[in-house]
Amino acid sequence: MTTSTATEMRAMLLDAPGRPLRASVVPRPSPVAGQLLLRVSACGVCRTDLHISDGELGGEAAPPKLPLVLGHEIVGTVIEVGEGVARFRPGDRVGVPWLGWTCGECRYCRSGRENLCVRARFTGYHVDGGYAEYAVADERFCFALPPALPDAAAAPLLCAGLIGYRSLVAAGDAERLGLYGFGAAAHIVAQVARHEGRRVFAFTRPGDDEGQRFARSLGAAWAGGSDERPREALDAAIVFAPAGALVPAALRVVAAGGTVVCAGIHMSDIPSFPYALLWGERVVRSVANLTRRDGEEFLALAPTVPVRAHVELFPLAEANDALSRLRSGQVTGAAVLTTGLGEAG
Repeated sequence: MTTSTATEMRAMLLDAPGRPLRASVVPRPSPVAGQLLLRVSACGVCRTDLHISDGELGGEAAPPKLPLVLGHEIVGTVIEVGEGVARFRPGDRVGVPWLGWTCGECRYCRSGRENLCVRARFTGYHVDGGYAEYAVADERFCFALPPALPDAAAAPLLCAGLIGYRSLVAAGDAERLGLYGFGAAAHIVAQVARHEGRRVFAFTRPGDDEGQRFARSLGAAWAGGSDERPREALDAAIVFAPAGALVPAALRVVAAGGTVVCAGIHMSDIPSFPYALLWGERVVRSVANLTRRDGEEFLALAPTVPVRAHVELFPLAEANDALSRLRSGQVTGAAVLTTGLGEAG
């Protein structure tokens, strides 16, 4: 990748869905009123990035800007602030999540549900994200990060951790908790669940012995393939894997009154299933995006657990390799890009 200059930066650009990211040198952004300019040290590689690059997101959401800098698990240092910024100053370390802006006026924003804002803008989708050396972000949607967390370990908390936390809350007080897809989000949620005294049941791809060992190392009471059933019924299950067929599979192992939470932003079609799987006041629900309150609560909780994200580091120029390994299920824990501009380890 070509070296940047004082007014430029290295970035990995998505020119169109279905194409590999292109290494490029582009103008460094400047903050406008209310924005921070960040020197990016680390950015997590999220499954949502895969869905965007593969062209799988659509529906009610506006299409992504193109060309686009992906990445919404950004850890960086403030180097410049726009007019009116009051929460942060140069030198502060902050995190930038998926939710990048909301209107504050729609009925969702006015009822504490800004995650459903009809005009929301998302980092690394509507606005450029963190697969670059620098990024700008609205200060209102940035988080101060716990000082004890290294940059790379903090990055996955900004989406995998936050969506996992919101999903865990949606699962209620389930003592026996199933996690389908033991990747970035699940390995963080498992630690929080164990801290809260819950028992974790981890479901991986059939035959993924390494993934099952990883789950047990984090305290899972049981780990097996998604085609298996544990010896006892569960109180709730969270489906992180984007496979619709796992929804009826989860309903089969959830006891009456239990909840199945679909945590992904994209999922393949859910196949038809007999009503008997849903009967007994079982609930199927989704989780969409996050609120700033989720971030504040989770980032205050994480150091008390303490949450320790298992990360695999990739240089910025190897973003395509990181996405490929994530797509094929070869990442243990979370993948994180590093720019070499900060203490990412």
